[in-house]
Amino acid sequence: MPPRQTSRRTRAGQAPEAGADGAPRILAHLGGRLRQRRTELALTLRELAELAGVSERFLVLLESGRANVSVVRLEDIGRALGTSAAALLSASELGEEAPRGWQPGEAGGGAGAPLVALLGLRGAGKTTIGGRAAARLGVPFLELDGLVAARAGMSLAALFEIHGNAYYRRLEREELARLEGARAHGIVATGGGLVTDPATFERLRRCAVTVWLRATPEDHWRRVVEQGDARPMANRADAMKELRALFMARRALYEQADFAVDTSALGLARSVDRVVKIAREAGRRNATRSP
Repeated sequence: MPPRQTSRRTRAGQAPEAGADGAPRILAHLGGRLRQRRTELALTLRELAELAGVSERFLVLLESGRANVSVVRLEDIGRALGTSAAALLSASELGEEAPRGWQPGEAGGGAGAPLVALLGLRGAGKTTIGGRAAARLGVPFLELDGLVAARAGMSLAALFEIHGNAYYRRLEREELARLEGARAHGIVATGGGLVTDPATFERLRRCAVTVWLRATPEDHWRRVVEQGDARPMANRADAMKELRALFMARRALYEQADFAVDTSALGLARSVDRVVKIAREAGRRNATRSP
């Protein structure tokens, strides 16, 4: 009788590809991205453990590629790092592959690598389009709101409830200044109201290529609701009217962006293509100007 096969198999019937230490490469890739992201945010293991609600020992094992993690727990860790589980996995062996030769901390980090900032109201597609474009480019994907929440050590909802809008705006400016000082590259999704703070918006336009993800008010509404967020219409009979008014009030500010991508007209795939093209062209221009 042949020996019983005990190794795990992929859908193609082959054992998962393992690294030198025998761990699946997907875990090694994920561990490297987690370590890179934590380092970029200057967080210690203890600080990240407290923000994500996990143990330091678990993080050590995860960063070394020796621990598996549930999607729910990875999402907790991703939020603590100002990003998402999907973005952390995007350049690994799940989904789109990173460019050949890519290693954590190297992608897009050469001369001229730009920071591309996505603007727009909630439901513009900043997280979805930004995450997919970053994966295509092999660069970091950041969410400014996530960085603010990680800096405050609490959710945005708790931050606004306890400290108010002025405190949020202060942390937003400080996080953006930190990104500018570090000459960060990649794609960053910004909060919908950032453009209403003139000093913050000016700083953003100085350190990043800005892209307005434009959509109709109806599409903004539909996307947010499809994400399971009923807040736009909860106990607000005139919610859609208010959304249209907000769109019109901010439109002139969003139009100051370097580029506009009409996501309602283009759809998801072509919008991602357009953001990727903008980032690549910006990178080439910056490289040409570099000494």
